[in-house]
Amino acid sequence: MNEDVFHLGVKALIRNEEGKFLLLKENTAGWKKVVEPYWDIPGGRIHRDEDLEVALRREVFEETGIHDFAVVDQLHITFSKYRIPAGDSGLDTDVGVILSAYICEVTGGAVIALSDESLECGWFTALEASELLGVRYPKSFTEQVRIL
Repeated sequence: MNEDVFHLGVKALIRNEEGKFLLLKENTAGWKKVVEPYWDIPGGRIHRDEDLEVALRREVFEETGIHDFAVVDQLHITFSKYRIPAGDSGLDTDVGVILSAYICEVTGGAVIALSDESLECGWFTALEASELLGVRYPKSFTEQVRIL
């Protein structure tokens, strides 16, 4: 059988009033595989019995402390370039991740409270964000970010 197994994740490309996008530098210390820290957008996998927007809001809050934001539109659905350990799923392999990314907006100068998952954060232009995200995301995704 050639079927694959995937987890579904949600990601938030958060834009501020200046038109810049929030990126988080991932804290990769302690990972089993040695990976250099990289820039990403807030998000994560969906929990059982959780809908997409609830998961998106939970993940954004957990990683940034932002709770007041508008979900504007779905940007892109893409495969992650990386696979993750299957964990407790009973599978003896890794699984792929399908990411559903959304454009979100904050107003009023959002104060960021980073979780331990991130080393730092920054606000970047669409061009800068697309280049930094190219490490983890396919070209089809970063090209859409570039033209926002």
